[in-house]
Amino acid sequence: MRNDAISRRKFLGTTAAAAAVSFVPFNYSFALGSKKPNSKVNGVQLGVTTYSYRAIPHSLEQVLEYSLKAGVNALEMRSVLEEGLGIPAGPGRGRSGEVLTDKEKAERAKAADVAREEQRKWRLSLPMQKYADVRKMYNQAGVDIHIAKFVPSSWSDEEIDYAYNAANALGAYGITDEASVVACKRLGKFAEKHNSLAIYHTHGQFGEPGFDIDTLLSYSPANRLNLDIGHYWGVTGKHPNDVITKYHDRIPMIHMKDKTGPNHATPNTNKPFGQGETPIADVLHLLKKEKWPIDVFVELEYEIPQDSDPVKEVIKCIDYLRNILE
Repeated sequence: MRNDAISRRKFLGTTAAAAAVSFVPFNYSFALGSKKPNSKVNGVQLGVTTYSYRAIPHSLEQVLEYSLKAGVNALEMRSVLEEGLGIPAGPGRGRSGEVLTDKEKAERAKAADVAREEQRKWRLSLPMQKYADVRKMYNQAGVDIHIAKFVPSSWSDEEIDYAYNAANALGAYGITDEASVVACKRLGKFAEKHNSLAIYHTHGQFGEPGFDIDTLLSYSPANRLNLDIGHYWGVTGKHPNDVITKYHDRIPMIHMKDKTGPNHATPNTNKPFGQGETPIADVLHLLKKEKWPIDVFVELEYEIPQDSDPVKEVIKCIDYLRNILE
């Protein structure tokens, strides 16, 4: 497959036989009047990952409202997608430090298997029209869904097909998962099949001895890197522009956060934008200069001040990036 055959902006159509999901009508005029959001600044597409809103109620309608308040027109959608469409609850997590008997461990494992099977059945029975309707609701408000993060590398083949069908129905150019050998070997082939991308998010892997991103990307021409520049800086102290320049044609998106570096008194620590050491401005100026089609998604992970909330903080982050680019 040639790289140009996998267009990250090719919004594919979808067909489905089921009725549309019923959403609560959402009036976004209170936020913007008749003006739709635009967070593409001097050629650089800014956006937000919905993980940023994890600490507050975040239905599909609420996430759209939050995005509009931030003036954002590009999203990476995460668990809100399936949760908003009614997926059964997944396996519960035990309490930290909890000690279980062998019997309790067996019971919990059985319950987890049952929960995963219920989710599998739900996914395989869900009409793709549900996702098409989500896309319509967001698109009508002026917001595009660029990425769907399903983390499907441990799912069955049928569920991975479901994930890519859903991504195409949403108009997304790819799916993100966590970077691992297993994921990179498995998902790229499905991305090729569905004319999409398999994009892998990094945490501290670049700071681990022997980490080889070239090998991970080589498993499929559809494999791509979601470079988290905050994590990269936090563990290596190296300038992320070197990685971005080298792999710019394999990086459709980056996660933006501000962190301290490895030599700081409090190393690798999330900070409000402008208070850390990550060379954010350098990265944005590089993208602006080179005009590479790399999306910049805010991922809010620093501690929220007591007098604020994630919605207000995302607005601050987007405004901070805008001011650098304008």
